[in-house]
Amino acid sequence: MAEVFKHPNSLVESENIGDGTRIWAFAHVMSGANIGERCNLCDHTFVESYAVLGNNVTVKNGVSIWDGVTLEDDVFVGPCVAFTNDLTPRAEVKKTPAQLTTTRVRKGASLGANTTVVCGITVGRYAFAGAGAVLTKDVPDYALVLGNPARVVGYMCECGARLPEHLTCGCGRAYAHANPGLVLRDVS
Repeated sequence: MAEVFKHPNSLVESENIGDGTRIWAFAHVMSGANIGERCNLCDHTFVESYAVLGNNVTVKNGVSIWDGVTLEDDVFVGPCVAFTNDLTPRAEVKKTPAQLTTTRVRKGASLGANTTVVCGITVGRYAFAGAGAVLTKDVPDYALVLGNPARVVGYMCECGARLPEHLTCGCGRAYAHANPGLVLRDVS
């Protein structure tokens, strides 16, 4: 297995980092953070102590992943995405990690540049938030969401292509409506 790469100008305090992960300049990973294998944490990322990243997660520049945020396998987090973990923040009120509101980004989801993720939601499997979207409620599996507040405007394939109305992608994958979102159909 490949070793963990830690840029000389990064600050890595956690020992819970999987093989093949790369941590670039000016990134800070706090003690206790859990980061899977083959992740890529770009410049100026911050990962707090009770954050969890699965395998093969990409976090682009300028992203802070706070306590209570979980990114499952194969998640893409674009530049300057903003996560939150407190619905009622006050500077003078200090909360423990158990008092914070959790957020989960499910397998394969992508968050475009400058997306804001209000805590307490789940972003579904292979969902896609367009640049600048403000996520205030759960995002269904495979949904494409845009705007402020984000609204479902279509669906995305696992390959990354926008799905046509008949929900069959050029790559061969086919989907069916589920409540909420889509499910992958077996077309064999």
